[in-house]
Parts: sequence; structure tokens; C-alpha cells
Amino acid sequence: MKKKTFLSHDLSVISINKKARYNYNIEDEYESGIILLGWEVKSLREKKVNINGSYVFLHSHEACLSSATFEPLPTVSTHITCNPTRNRKLLLHKKQIYFLTGKVNREGYTLIALSLFWKKNWCKVKIGIGKGIKKSDKRENKKKREWELEKNKMFKNNKKHI
Repeated sequence: MKKKTFLSHDLSVISINKKARYNYNIEDEYESGIILLGWEVKSLREKKVNINGSYVFLHSHEACLSSATFEPLPTVSTHITCNPTRNRKLLLHKKQIYFLTGKVNREGYTLIALSLFWKKNWCKVKIGIGKGIKKSDKRENKKKREWELEKNKMFKNNKKHI
């Protein structure tokens, strides 16, 4: 009988914060566990989660995920009061929390939730540490992207005529 193995590429994404890389220059990424209630896990399995605009704050040697919305399912029992936007504690090593606290407090970085995903049977959060991008930088990036597309179209058209 063959033993079942879990590979690192056995990840399935639940939710992605698409605006994070547009609004922030992400320098480093961390993987963290998250403490959830039973109804929140059910919402995760149904992919009824929104992490757009969510961020991580550090308070008294703990990391918490804020502004993430877990939509309660109608099958949740009536005696449970669901708070879809509550702060959820993240599971990080003490050294990581101290390092991130130093970066955020001294150097002005921000912690952003990039994505929620399943790793084996555990829900994980990918956290990015970065600085905000100014509006002028966004405009320059947009101009560069448009120029690259236009340049590729021109090269493509020239190759057809040759």
C-alpha cells in the first residue's frame, strides 16, 4: 500500500487581495496560521471570504488580522452570534513578531494580508511587509506597462511583414 504524501505545491487559494500589490511595494512575505471559529471555517470552504483592504496590526506581542470579512452561511446555527469583521489572531513565532514590530514601528512599513489559502488541512494567511506607493509612481508604472504592450504590438506587426 502506497503512503500518501503531501507536497508543498498542494496549495489551494481561497481569496486574494489584488489591490495590495498595486497600492504597496511588497518587500517580504510571511506565511502565518490563523485562529478561526467553526462557522468561519465553513465560510472558508465555501469561499465566502473577502480580504480586500485587510491589514495586520501588532498589539502586545500578538499579530491580528483586521478588516477581513467572513460571510456567515445560512446553515450556521441560531444560538451563535456571528461577527463577520472581528479581529482574528495570527499564529507567528515570537522572533517573527519582534522583527515585524521593529520594521513597522521604526521604518514605517505596513503589514498587508495578501492571500488566504489551504496548506494541507490548515488555513494560512500570506502576509506582505511593504511601503505604500505614491500616486505619481503608480502613473509611471502604468505608462511603462502601456509602452511595453505597444512596443510588443509593433514588433509583432513588423515580424508579420518580413
